[in-house]
Amino acid sequence: MIILKFGDIIIAVASLTIIAVLIMFPLTLAFTPTLGNFGGFMLSAVVAFLVSAIIVGYIFTRRIWEENRTRTIAKIAVLFTLLVMVAVLIENAASADWTPMVREDYLKANPGASPSTSDWYYIERLALVQDDFINVVLMFAIAFIGLYIGSILKKPART
Repeated sequence: MIILKFGDIIIAVASLTIIAVLIMFPLTLAFTPTLGNFGGFMLSAVVAFLVSAIIVGYIFTRRIWEENRTRTIAKIAVLFTLLVMVAVLIENAASADWTPMVREDYLKANPGASPSTSDWYYIERLALVQDDFINVVLMFAIAFIGLYIGSILKKPART
């Protein structure tokens, strides 16, 4: 019985990340002219993460099937989601452009509102937490589904 070791999970997550980046860039270039910046980026991200998870699930089929398949896929998906979460947090910390966007969106949804400085802090913080939440839920779901699909595409050879 071959058991997926932590090092194997790291290799799976690294592979998932590298493959996703290699797929996402050309897709973004293709989708952005027709869907715009946000739509093109988001669609290319979802497609790239799903396809890369399917590829990694396919590559690691044997080890995924020989251990508890659901638990193994969950381990890879959780670590990948953690990596994405850290990247999103770094992106939020490095970019100051989200503040005016959050304010504009809030005032558009609540015309006539005049939040205090303290209120703005919590409104902006909540917008970032919402972004983190959406990214975590989507990345875990996409990674899990993709790895599962990839692992069932090829039945492991009996040893």
